[in-house]
Amino acid sequence: MLASLADFRAILVEVLAVPVLYIGAIALGRWLKRHSGVQLGLLYQLFCIVFSLWLPLEILGTEFPNREKVMCLARAANVLLGAIFLLALVKRYFWELWYERNRKERAPKFLSQISALITIILAIFVVIGGVYGHSIEGVVFGSTVVVGIVGFAMQDLLGNIIAGVALEIGKPFKPGDWLKVEGQHAEVIEVNWRSTRLRTNDDIYLDIPNKTIVGTTITNLTYPTRQHAIRLSVGFEYSTPPNLVKDIMARAAAEANGVLITPPPKVYLKDFGDSSVIYEVKFWLEDEALYNDTLDGIRTNIWYAAQRHRITIPFPIRTLQIERTKAGPPEALAAARATVHKQPFLQLLDEAQVDKLLANARLLRFGRGEKVIQQGAAGESMFMLLNGEADVLIGVNGQHTRVATLRSGDYCGEMSLLTGEPRSATVVAVTDCEMWEIAKPVIAEFLQHNEALVEKLGALLAQRRMETEGILASTTEHAHIITKQKEYTAGFLKKLSSFFEL
Repeated sequence: MLASLADFRAILVEVLAVPVLYIGAIALGRWLKRHSGVQLGLLYQLFCIVFSLWLPLEILGTEFPNREKVMCLARAANVLLGAIFLLALVKRYFWELWYERNRKERAPKFLSQISALITIILAIFVVIGGVYGHSIEGVVFGSTVVVGIVGFAMQDLLGNIIAGVALEIGKPFKPGDWLKVEGQHAEVIEVNWRSTRLRTNDDIYLDIPNKTIVGTTITNLTYPTRQHAIRLSVGFEYSTPPNLVKDIMARAAAEANGVLITPPPKVYLKDFGDSSVIYEVKFWLEDEALYNDTLDGIRTNIWYAAQRHRITIPFPIRTLQIERTKAGPPEALAAARATVHKQPFLQLLDEAQVDKLLANARLLRFGRGEKVIQQGAAGESMFMLLNGEADVLIGVNGQHTRVATLRSGDYCGEMSLLTGEPRSATVVAVTDCEMWEIAKPVIAEFLQHNEALVEKLGALLAQRRMETEGILASTTEHAHIITKQKEYTAGFLKKLSSFFEL
């Protein structure tokens, strides 16, 4: 009777303890999640159930069939599930909070994975040796053949793990760094326990084993700073003055997207090749993701600039090149002639003068995004747009505002051509453009012995200035307009005489 009563009391305690322990464990999990953001899932709920059922049985020692087997299974489940719960706490409180607060960087995923692996292995050893009472040495080293096979199979894995540890200790790179590996530029995405994952400029993912990357020469392009230099080589013909080539290449690099303003690009005469003189431009880049676009922009700018300066980028000497002289494109001449007749001050020229002007004008090509004219720069020429589109920008306090768009037949730069005044706006090619450039010497020849043309030109420039200032469109008295016309005409005649040395 007393034994039955004791058994009844034990069962009653177990029945009451199990829900209390379960509810307490669940409440603890919810508090950890809300207070510290510890992520606990279904395995934690399973741990709460097993723990709540096991602890009363372990303390009270209640007897039931196959008790020892059931209790060993419950102890093993508690050890393994408890290890997983412990890893969740370590991940949140140590790796995500303490490590990031003290090291000022995200914890390496690789280290947390290795520590988790070691913890699980220790938990398994505890289950084997402590719960079931088996010899650890016997389990691990019981079969020489099995150990040999496993050791051989894990040779590369262990090598990658050891190399990963070396990478974490030495820290030659970190996620977000750009590396040059085997000639490829790639960004580090992740360093894990087995490999390093990278992404190239073409969005191709590379997965390189840690053992391989440790044995390879790596160039870290973003250490100690993200600013680094890139070099690009181009060959030009031997007859071109080196200083001219250097100026062209430096300007082409400076105007390309992605190239830093400071330090400015620098050009070197690198070598004397078989068919050309090799020049190298050194420029500075900060965003390695723009690497391909920046190189394309520089090469494109160099090509257009070389065409405008009539400089040849020669073919290799081993290539047989046969060229025949071609006459100027008649459609370009016809378009230029039509453009001349649209330009007010060029309408003052007779047909013979127009023919001579076109014979001495230069046909230039500008690439999309290139600056045809820079505001504030000196200039002694004007441009007539044959094909393409270009924007006219006015810069004030570092802010540029588009004020007009030039299309086929439009012109720009005439005020600098006729008076020598600095460029009043910036003109940027929106598309590839073909332009005729008329320089000061061509116009000077027409004005030297033609006083009537000079006077007409002075009056025309005065009228243009009055239109720009809004005088003609205002309600100003006619007498005042005539006075301003005379004043501006006299001023422009003086500028024309001085600039063209008339």
